[in-house]
Amino acid sequence: MPIKWIRTNHKGLRYYEHATRKHGKKFDRNYFIRFRVDKNLHDIGLGWLSEGIPDAIRQAEPNLGFEDYCLKLLRLFKGNIKTGTGPKSLKEMRVIEQEKRDLAEQERAQAEKENVTFGRFMTETYLPQSKLDKKIKTHEVESMLYERHIADTIGSLPFSMISAFHMEKIKKTMADEKLSARTIEYALQLVRQGFNMARLLGIYAGESPTKGVKWPKLDNMKLRYLSIDEAEKLLAALAVKSQNVHDEALLSLYCGLRFGEIAALTWSCVNLEVGTLAVLNAKTGSRTAYLTDRAKAMLEGRKRGRPDELIFPKRTKKKSGAMAQSSKTFSRIVDDLKLNDGVTDRKQRVTFHTLRHSYATHLYESTHDLYLTQRSLGHATGTMTARYAKMSESRLREGAAALQKAFTANGTK
Repeated sequence: MPIKWIRTNHKGLRYYEHATRKHGKKFDRNYFIRFRVDKNLHDIGLGWLSEGIPDAIRQAEPNLGFEDYCLKLLRLFKGNIKTGTGPKSLKEMRVIEQEKRDLAEQERAQAEKENVTFGRFMTETYLPQSKLDKKIKTHEVESMLYERHIADTIGSLPFSMISAFHMEKIKKTMADEKLSARTIEYALQLVRQGFNMARLLGIYAGESPTKGVKWPKLDNMKLRYLSIDEAEKLLAALAVKSQNVHDEALLSLYCGLRFGEIAALTWSCVNLEVGTLAVLNAKTGSRTAYLTDRAKAMLEGRKRGRPDELIFPKRTKKKSGAMAQSSKTFSRIVDDLKLNDGVTDRKQRVTFHTLRHSYATHLYESTHDLYLTQRSLGHATGTMTARYAKMSESRLREGAAALQKAFTANGTK
């Protein structure tokens, strides 16, 4: 059925009526504009009367009638076709308007991202993800470092406003609190990791402000280790107070395990037939530790549990999982033996980790094999292991000095 066009009182504007649908008391109307530009006829549909005038135009011109709105479009499209610019149909106009809205939304979203504060990102994104991805102890340390040493300085600032100045402020505040260079380094690493994650998520495109600061110089060359006599006295005293703590200390001293590695050991890790321990998911990856006869005898003497049970379970059953730190019994026994008397340098104090240092030192002094020591400790590179070689060299110098003193005392120059 051919369309029955109805002219309006305005040149170039016409409509046809819907066969059944009404708008008010009359049949709905579909309006079209018709005009020529350079002898070319253009026939453009503008839509049904029932669709009304777009809200943006209605708000700008509340008294504008629908036919007047159509005439505005006629003048707009005719002018754009003559000049070759702007939208030339209602469809093009809607596409352009949608593109403008999309661009505005993108700019708004980007502005919102750029205005996200470091604190909001850390508490809502980074730390929750850290809890899912990292070890419990690591997450707890990161949360503590952020809350105590970072939040007050940069927590309220957007990423773009954080600079090396703020990193220096964090460093100074922590140094004034007599915190170790290692702890300050951990705090800077946490800031760097926060910036790296923000960059990966498209929240911030710039560099981390930690690149512009001088990182603390870590002095780990002076490592306290126990002599054989000190180690035996410590083990004997621990055995009197706590067999569990004694056994944990023995594994560290004789196998070089970190406390976290010992705490995570299950009975499935133990192979007494070949004398090995499977150290799983360690700091630098899994490795195999070899048992000395004494360590093997200790494990044989413990009550064996199911394969998935921890060898050294928590002393309290309120929380599941492995222990996070060594028992205070260890530090009390160290104090009783006066192993830390007069020690002011925290790097030289005897802690549970001193047992691992003692293992490494005596292993290297016995073998002078850095690669063997590195593999036994599970170091990823030889850099950390090389410290034990330097410690040994220091002792050689002490020996030479002692020999010189002995000869001098006997009248030999």
